[in-house]
Amino acid sequence: MTFVVTDNCIKCKYTDCVEVCPVDCFYEGPNFLVIHPDECIDCALCEPECPATAIFSEDEIPEDMQEFTELNADLAEIWPNITEKKDSLPDAEEWDGVPDKMQYLER
Repeated sequence: MTFVVTDNCIKCKYTDCVEVCPVDCFYEGPNFLVIHPDECIDCALCEPECPATAIFSEDEIPEDMQEFTELNADLAEIWPNITEKKDSLPDAEEWDGVPDKMQYLER
């Protein structure tokens, strides 16, 4: 099993989760983070660190966000690895909690 980054990370991109990951399985896009499913060891350290509550265990992903499992796997193959905490996006607080942000995902 793995953890998956979902919709609410889009346009927020808090990186608190990256800082606690013992296996560096996060990958960074322009306005979103993903977890590489083959590298995640299911330690659950990242989930409580996400200020946007955007990380879920694979078996607890909300029904309307199931597509993010495949999206994380696909984008982790092409985006660069991120291993250190960075500042969130400048308007992250404004976007935190906005529903249906998939249309804003930058690849």
